[in-house]
Amino acid sequence: MSYAVVQLQGKQFIIEPGTILEVDRLDAEEKKAVEITDVLLLVTDKEVLVGTPTVTQAKIKTEFVKDLRGEKIRVAKYKAKSRYRKVRGHRQDLTQIKVVSIEAK
Repeated sequence: MSYAVVQLQGKQFIIEPGTILEVDRLDAEEKKAVEITDVLLLVTDKEVLVGTPTVTQAKIKTEFVKDLRGEKIRVAKYKAKSRYRKVRGHRQDLTQIKVVSIEAK
């Protein structure tokens, strides 16, 4: 079993082949095939590669699954004794990608 720790869009994920990730919305040209080269740690059956800061000979191939929107969150402002209340909502635009393979040279 092999897995990797990668950095994508400023966030770190633990992945293995077949993992589905929800990341911030990707651009249209990136939706075809995303290749992740910022691999921080790579664990295979034979060896463990730790990056300094990244593992240069490793890359992760992923494929686009779908675009979706995240869960709604409420943002509220309130001031005591002045009858001031304001409530807003937010849903983050997300993209689902599936990890196809983890390659190490």
